[in-house]
Amino acid sequence: MRDVAALAKVSTKTVSRVINDLPGAGPEVVERVRAAARTLGYRPNLTASSLRRSDRRSATIGVLFEDLSNPFDSALLRAVEDRARQGGVLVLAGSSEDDHSMQRELLLSLSARRVDGVVVMAVGGHQDALQQERDRGTPMVLVDRPPTFGGTDCVTTTNRDSSRDAVLQLASLGHRDIAFLGDRRTLWTSQERYTGYLEGLAQAGLTLREELVRTDLHGADLAEVAATELLDLAKPPTALFTAQNLVTVGAMRVLRARRLQHRVALIGFDDFPLADMLEPGITVVRQDVPGIGRKAAELIFARIDGDTSPPVHAVVPASIVRRGSGEIPPSAD
Repeated sequence: MRDVAALAKVSTKTVSRVINDLPGAGPEVVERVRAAARTLGYRPNLTASSLRRSDRRSATIGVLFEDLSNPFDSALLRAVEDRARQGGVLVLAGSSEDDHSMQRELLLSLSARRVDGVVVMAVGGHQDALQQERDRGTPMVLVDRPPTFGGTDCVTTTNRDSSRDAVLQLASLGHRDIAFLGDRRTLWTSQERYTGYLEGLAQAGLTLREELVRTDLHGADLAEVAATELLDLAKPPTALFTAQNLVTVGAMRVLRARRLQHRVALIGFDDFPLADMLEPGITVVRQDVPGIGRKAAELIFARIDGDTSPPVHAVVPASIVRRGSGEIPPSAD
């Protein structure tokens, strides 16, 4: 710390104030101290620092998502980390695997490490463990799926509206047999996207064909099986709406294996790596993942700082990215 003070031409007390985000230093001094710290590679002792500070913060937050190997979850984690890093906060992350016992175990581990707050993608179904942790006083923000209990901020996207718009786009091309392939029915996002699918059919004047609906497809392999069954029907769908990125991957594999990728239209919910590199490119409903992550981080840090305003349900709009697969009209034959 003395070296940083010497380079920045300030006292060690001023360096301490800047490093610990305490008031008393002007913007120009703060930037000079931070620049000196970066130049010297200085890293504060966060454990000792938290013990000295009156607020007893650990300068860590926890992030619990469903599956950090999923491109959506990993991109969301990156967005939260980017914002946390700006404030010198460390992120401890884990995957719940959509399992209640795993989520509870990870929450207990984070609590034992005295994290300052948690950003959570709730497991489907009940949210007892989350409510208990919130009731203990841990600042909490939910992402992707809203809380079933009160008093908690959340950040979601336009699941229902964007799904409806995707179906209406397919219907506008002349498709009348549009299949739905979705994730677990216990997930709020799955329910919202299915509702949007139904609304799209209704607005387009189309009748729901129950045999074209496949749900509980958790992963690409199950989606492959479902897509195969749909395409083997006596009257197969001419378009697919896949309501999760791994489901999209599974359906895409089947279309390509059967050389139907230029004949059967496909719109997926959630973008994924290389979706734009395929032929045709995959049309997707793309969530603003950086925007969701930034908003979640903004909310959790506000709560950690003592914000007691009413809970917020922030909705970050998604958009349809047209790349080719969702613009294929039904075949004449």
